[in-house]
Parts: sequence; C-alpha cells; structure tokens
Amino acid sequence: MEIALEEALHLLEKYENITFLTGAGVSTPSNIPDYRSLKGVYHGLEQPEYLLSHTCMDEEPAKFYDFVKKLYHPKAKPNIIHQQMAALAKKKSVWVVSQNIDGLHKKAGSWQCVDFHGTLYQCHCRRCKQAVAVEDYLVSDRHQHCGGQIRPNIVLYEEGFSEDVLSSATQAVAQADLVVIVGTSFQVHPFCDLIHYKKAGAEVLVINQTPIVVPCANHFLCMDAAEFFQKFAKSNE
Repeated sequence: MEIALEEALHLLEKYENITFLTGAGVSTPSNIPDYRSLKGVYHGLEQPEYLLSHTCMDEEPAKFYDFVKKLYHPKAKPNIIHQQMAALAKKKSVWVVSQNIDGLHKKAGSWQCVDFHGTLYQCHCRRCKQAVAVEDYLVSDRHQHCGGQIRPNIVLYEEGFSEDVLSSATQAVAQADLVVIVGTSFQVHPFCDLIHYKKAGAEVLVINQTPIVVPCANHFLCMDAAEFFQKFAKSNE
C-alpha cells in the first residue's frame, strides 16, 4: 500500500524496535556506484557476477583483483541516510542489516550493524590466514610474507554464508516491531529471505524510488531515500 511522507515519518516515530534492511541505493549518495553499473568495464564479455565469484578468484586471480579494486572508495563518507540511522539508534533500539560492503554504516556510528555480505576493509591471506591491511591489498594481492593470495572478507558468488552472520541477521529482523527496507531491489537471496523472520504483527516500510516485491503486507513510500532522511532529520529538529 502506497503511503505519504507524513505516514512514513509517523511509523519511525511510533516504534521503538526498528531494523533497517539496506542496499546499494543507500550508498549511491556517497558516490559509491552499484557494482552492477560496472558491466562495461570488460566490454560486456563478463558479468560482475562472474568477476565477483569464487571461480574467478581461483582461476583468473588477476582479473578478479582488477575488478575488486574498482569497488574501493576509501574517501567516501557516510551520507544523510547513514547518519540519520545512526542518530536514531541513540534514541531507540535500532539494527541495520546491510548488503553493502563499504563499511559506511559502521563509520557513521551504527554499532548494531550486520554486514551481511562482509566488508572490503578487512582482508586476509588465503595461504597463511593472517589478517592483511587493506592498504597493502590495494598495492598487491600477494602477501609479502608468504606469497599467498590476499582477498577481502566479502561473500563472493558461489560462497556460503557463515552461521554467525545468518543468525545475527535473522535475530535483528525477528526482534523488530518495524522493518524498514531502503535502497534495495530486494531480489538477491538470501538477503531478501530475511523478511520471512519478522514476527507476526511487525510492520514493514519500504522506501524506494520504484516498487519492489515484498512477500508480505507493507507500506510503500515512493521517494528517494536521501530526500526522505533529510525530511526525517528536519522533523526531529
């Protein structure tokens, strides 16, 4: 059901236990493009889904590394969306479960945050398992101590999810009285399946510029997320 801005603002004001499910649209105002927009990098010969796969990392490590480096935006800063979610967490019980791998939610101060697909800013050597600084990884994907291949701690295509991440994410949804879906097409599994863990009676608010498919009753606000959170910030002044 489509709702007006005032109704969406009221929902955030009404509930004390809120969980945000966020996607790439939350980070685009920080000038971080959705990686799918990088399809032209290899002239259409390969899709990002292959370039971010375990197979590509194993069989074409140079190509994998070249593509992954394009995902880094170390100078990017949290935008109004990240900031307002973190600010709300100072007043209420707020969780964030994010598909994004840029770390901006935590940089903004959202400490109850599940990086569902991991983070680019933690890396390790596949051979010796030692943690490696991201600054070193951006210079070379070979570990200077053992020569092993370095990789970021993100979930690649063909890889499974850890039980800890799945448990934390499902618990974050299950405890919420309001689940807010922001900036995601909500089509990638298992992220979109998290909504099935919401408790009976919990409400769902979708903030997006285009309608998405959600397998339960929901309130839909057709609005740019950054614009919405600017309005939200003003309503709390």
